Amino acid sequence: MKHSIIVVLALLLSLTSYAQFQVSASGGYAIGSAGMKIGEIQTVNKTENTYGSYGEGLNTQIRGTYFFNDTFGADLSLGYLHGDDQTVSEINAPGVEVDAVARARAFGAALSLVYKFNNNVYGRLGALVKLGGKTEAVAYQNMVMSDDQAAGLSQAYGTDIPSGSSFETNFVEDYHGQFPLGFVAAIGYEYPISTNFSVFAEAEYYGISLKRKDSEIVEFNTDIVRPDGTTAVQGFYSLNNLPEGTNRTTTYVDEIAPEDNYEGSSKELAVKVPYSSFGINFGITYKFKSASAATTR
Repeated sequence: MKHSIIVVLALLLSLTSYAQFQVSASGGYAIGSAGMKIGEIQTVNKTENTYGSYGEGLNTQIRGTYFFNDTFGADLSLGYLHGDDQTVSEINAPGVEVDAVARARAFGAALSLVYKFNNNVYGRLGALVKLGGKTEAVAYQNMVMSDDQAAGLSQAYGTDIPSGSSFETNFVEDYHGQFPLGFVAAIGYEYPISTNFSVFAEAEYYGISLKRKDSEIVEFNTDIVRPDGTTAVQGFYSLNNLPEGTNRTTTYVDEIAPEDNYEGSSKELAVKVPYSSFGINFGITYKFKSASAATTR
């Protein structure tokens, strides 16, 4: 027992005698990897799929790294992703125009082990989680109404709504996901510029997908627009007056019972959306004095 205690104390002493802490800040850009189908583009001639990942876009990170010795360390990072627009639906057909995109606005954290191959090259491998944020869908829709609709609405609102007028809709819907767990791997090169400061560049891979939990329409407006572009009726539909069959909130589940499968139900089957990416980061690191250096002074 005494021998075990001595061994443990000796190990702790050896770790703390070297222990070094450093902080870093970085920014970079990632492209989608393992892209999945996200939406469709439709024209009068064809329909094609769009593929991508919501992990594509700009990101920033702040990291704290604790080295136990001159080779191994542990790293805790916090990051923010400002995702690029991904095409969900694009329709260009007579009487119908749709342009809907979605993008990620997410906060995440990662806990990794760090290994130094030498004084310049290092690698990281660890677990990745999403802490908060959303996938934001922004949509525009223009649908030409029938002549009967135009005549009826013109009479109902007491204003001129000529043939060829359309319903012009803009809305924003926020999607939230369940707590995900993924992994992160990176390899980088660090170059010292002073005793305490160094700069680095690294290639980083995120492997993660997100299962949807719920969504909410946060902005909605439909105007009736004449062919010349002027507005005949403003706010025909709004967030507090949604079109029939449109739910303000939706819950995503793994199973829908027969009694929940009705028109207007706010439940839909859950899907997983991709957030995996491969990116390049550039940053700067500040190294505090190691315990061994402080002891020698």
